[in-house]
Order: sequence, then structure tokens, then C-alpha cells
Amino acid sequence: MSLAQARLDWIRIAAELDERGWALTGPLLRPETCAAIADLYPRDEGFRSRVVMARHGFGRGEYKYFSYPLPEVVQRLRQGLYGPLSAIANRWAEQLGETRRFPETLDAMLARCREAGQARPTPLLLTYGPGDYNCLHQDLYGEHVFPLQAAFLLDEPGRDFDGGEFVIVEQRPRQQSAPAVVPLRQGEGVIFAVRERPARGARGVHRRILRHGVSEVRGGRRRTLGVIFHDAT
Repeated sequence: MSLAQARLDWIRIAAELDERGWALTGPLLRPETCAAIADLYPRDEGFRSRVVMARHGFGRGEYKYFSYPLPEVVQRLRQGLYGPLSAIANRWAEQLGETRRFPETLDAMLARCREAGQARPTPLLLTYGPGDYNCLHQDLYGEHVFPLQAAFLLDEPGRDFDGGEFVIVEQRPRQQSAPAVVPLRQGEGVIFAVRERPARGARGVHRRILRHGVSEVRGGRRRTLGVIFHDAT
């Protein structure tokens, strides 16, 4: 049994994802594990590309995409989270009246991506300093999009940085959009909808569109591990 499968309350997580489109994992990564992951960022080896957000209008700060093979802990998280999430993803697809279904294993999902020309790994490390932020966005990358992803905070709020809240905004039909500030701690992850989720209303099930971002960091350094399950073109 993987780390993620052994230590997560999947009944609670599934219920919260259904209710609001995001759920906290609870503490999952030890501080020393967080530090070991964050310390990979200055290196060149192990990454396929670096993105400076301001150059593309994404915000401020930067991130790097890992190359294959992924670091062991990143691979374990990606592999362990995918299985339980695939069941939720398929239930959501059925509720939305979609014919597509997602494979039960990550390997099969990635094989589907490769067949469509999506072969570049998408797990990434993000780093923010004072004044940095991440605009609201969706991590899509190609034709095949797995509808859930995760982000793990590698530094401790209030000790290592101030500000830098993880924010999710949900667009609701015939209503104004609703923001949520996710109360992450070091070593904790948030699992959330990549693009949309099903929601039940007076007229049945409808789609709610979600975007996520990070508010301005007021001081210190904030680093995050992003775990995305579909690969990029």
C-alpha cells in the first residue's frame, strides 16, 4: 500500500471534493521530506524547463517542471493519489453525462496521454518570494485532462513566509463567483478540481468552473510541489 493510500481519509476527501471541489489531505509529508523536495529547486538536473511567471503574464515567481524519471517521493505521491482519485473522476464524468472514463492506473492514464502526443511530465516545483503571486489559472496542457490535481506546501506559513494563501475561485451559474482561501500547513496537500466539478442544483446536475492561484507573498519564501496526473504536449 502506498503512502497516500495508507494515510488518507478517502471517504472524507471524496465527500469534500463533491461538496466544494477541494479537500485537504491533512499532514502527509514530514518537514525533512519537505526540505529535501524544496532543496531540489536550485539544481539543473532533474528538470525539463524553468518558467519565470512575469515573462508570460502569469504573475510573479517561478517554477520548474520535473523531467522523467521523477524523484521517488514525487512518483510515490503521484502513483498513490491517482488510484483513489480515478474513482472520483469517473463518478464525476458519469454525473456530468460524459462518455469518457479514466483508467484505474496512472500508467494507463499516461499511456493514453502519450498516444495523443502528451509526453512531457507535469509535476513541478514553484517558488515565491516577497511580492510574488500566481494569477488564477487552470493546468490543462492538452487534449487529455485528468480532472483532479494536488499541491503540497513545503514551507510553514507564519514562520517561513507571510501571505501567499492558496486561493480557489468557483464560477457559479447565474451567481457571482465564490472565492475560498485554503488553510494549508507545511507538509499538507490540497486536492482540487483542475477545471470543473459537478454540482447539484434545482435543475439537476450542472458544471461549476474552478480556477486556482496564490495571493501575494508579503515576506519570506514559499515553495510548493504540484502533482498533476496528465502529461503535457
